[in-house]
Amino acid sequence: MKPIIAIVGRPNVGKSTLFNRLVGRRKAMVDDMPGVTRDRNYAEVTRFDRPFILVDTGGFEPETNDRLLQQMREQSRFAMDEADLILLVLDARSGLTPADEDVVEMLRRVDKPVFFVVNKVDGDRQENAAGDFYSIGVDRLYTVSAEHNRGIGDLMDDVMEVLPVDAGKDEASDVTRIAVVGRPNVGKSTLVNRLLGYERVVANPTAGTTRDAVDTRFLCNKKPYVLIDTAGIRRKGKTVEKVEKYSVMDALRSIERADVVLIVLSAEDGVTEQDSKIAGYAYEAGRGCIFVVNKWDTLEKDNSSMGKFVEEIRRSFKYLPFAPILFISAKTGQRTGKIIAEVDLVMEQFSRRVTTSELNRVFSKAVEEHHAPMDGGRRVKFYFATQVGTKPPSFVIFTNRPEGIHFSYERYLMNSFREAFGFNGTPLHLMFRGRDRKER
Repeated sequence: MKPIIAIVGRPNVGKSTLFNRLVGRRKAMVDDMPGVTRDRNYAEVTRFDRPFILVDTGGFEPETNDRLLQQMREQSRFAMDEADLILLVLDARSGLTPADEDVVEMLRRVDKPVFFVVNKVDGDRQENAAGDFYSIGVDRLYTVSAEHNRGIGDLMDDVMEVLPVDAGKDEASDVTRIAVVGRPNVGKSTLVNRLLGYERVVANPTAGTTRDAVDTRFLCNKKPYVLIDTAGIRRKGKTVEKVEKYSVMDALRSIERADVVLIVLSAEDGVTEQDSKIAGYAYEAGRGCIFVVNKWDTLEKDNSSMGKFVEEIRRSFKYLPFAPILFISAKTGQRTGKIIAEVDLVMEQFSRRVTTSELNRVFSKAVEEHHAPMDGGRRVKFYFATQVGTKPPSFVIFTNRPEGIHFSYERYLMNSFREAFGFNGTPLHLMFRGRDRKER
């Protein structure tokens, strides 16, 4: 598992600005109004020496009667509980406040590294004023300006020194890890029991029966698998109970450590907005994906029913056109026997590596047939491509204008690779780099 860094602090101290700075793009909403960030915001960061998961949180007010601020405080506490390292952000312009002191006192009881970051230090005047924060009794303050990228390098150099090393995936490399995810009460636990052939997890019509991710090893045709049943992922506004918030967190982390994700939909409900968000988690994590439409036996169908449902899925999940679709009934066992066979096919593509010569033959043909758009009046030149990883298949393409590749052309290259090599069921990761230092 990748280590987790949580950013916490009072409202409007610049947490989301720091979050965006570390992620390298504007992912969190930023505004001068306190309380813009209400829920936790997650992003995988790969820009530094080691990859990690970064968590942005809403403002932390230790004492408040405001219900919204209380919920934001709970979200911050959950983030601190799950984190391996904490960045406490303080505001140099407003100075040290009683609320800051309360948060610092609480963090003294946390048995994990805490970095004290004084933000909005844009010049010497704020730098001098930041010295007042040493009164809280810390050995080191990091004075930064997240907005202007001041002091961020020194901060992250020290963070990297103490950040826990990614433990990786503890199962053997030949084991396929399958996460079963979806909204509450779509039949995930029933499906798990059907695949295993016995009652491994509690299956109940009441939504929310499953609280924790449950791992089960099994063999199918002498091949090893780990099946991960997860709690149903509700909309953030619906995750009221404390235990349920932990369940959602566990489900998201289960996606992170899986190879293939079964995205379970309900045939009775059709595709919902929350289904799209859950599928988005799997896509952003770079996992192999399979849509499993459960409860297919409960519908009155005609010859066009399956085709219409496929069209609805493709229209709703345009970012997952490569994901296979299976229609099953976990309750009766209808077509559930096809799931493991489909997982094997996706896993084969998820782990696939193509030779550099094959790749560049397809790449050169694609570039010749459709040139990249001009960037700032300059022609975009491509040199060569190479595969640098699997799970998911990842490629580096060398060019004179790495920053000038439009996302539509990137999608065109992905489609060209898929047409030539398959890669069914798996996302692709393309990175564009300059050939020399100036271009990089």
